[in-house]
Amino acid sequence: MEPVAPPLRSLHRPAAAATARPWLLVLLHGVGSNEQDLFGLAPQVPPQFHVLSLRGPLTLGPGSYAWFTFSVGADGRRAIDAAQEAASRPLIARTVQAAAAQLQVPPQRVVVGGFSQGGVMSLSLLLTRPELLHAAMVMHGRLLPEVLPLRAPPERLQGRRLWVSHGTEDGMIPLTSARQIRDTVAALPVELAYHEFPGGHELRPAELRAAMDWLQDLTQAA
Repeated sequence: MEPVAPPLRSLHRPAAAATARPWLLVLLHGVGSNEQDLFGLAPQVPPQFHVLSLRGPLTLGPGSYAWFTFSVGADGRRAIDAAQEAASRPLIARTVQAAAAQLQVPPQRVVVGGFSQGGVMSLSLLLTRPELLHAAMVMHGRLLPEVLPLRAPPERLQGRRLWVSHGTEDGMIPLTSARQIRDTVAALPVELAYHEFPGGHELRPAELRAAMDWLQDLTQAA
């Protein structure tokens, strides 16, 4: 299998060779990381999935990338570079489309997920381009208010699924951010799996196992 083409650089672990109806999991890293980070989870992802880990388009330093930059005010509020986020979102969408087409995986078997800023972008993609994917995974992320006016109408979100997990002691993105996602999605026709885990801004074994079980359940429900 040839590597997936640009616009975004990526690492690819193929689905198991015997998989008749493979799925695609696209992973998006957090700010300051790179495509190698979440690709390390590939051995734990169910074998029915192709795993594609993307690199953010903004270079912060050697081996350090992002989907957008942001500043933190004295009151703790974050102000994002909205133009960068608005440019990154279609790049992700185009890469997901290209990968799914190349791997012959229909949108009904595509999942996009990420950690921290990658989770932010995964949620934004689900809400604005639901036709591209079946489900999203948001681990220690938040909902961007800038994206809400761009949300697809409820009928286009029908049948989509969403995983949200967060650390109860997360000092980087507070737990209230996850609860805001939960409360917002409650008004939408999206099936939500919401979980809070002890810990900070990190993926711990219990959270990862639960997320992988959720992915496995997706394949069985299809």
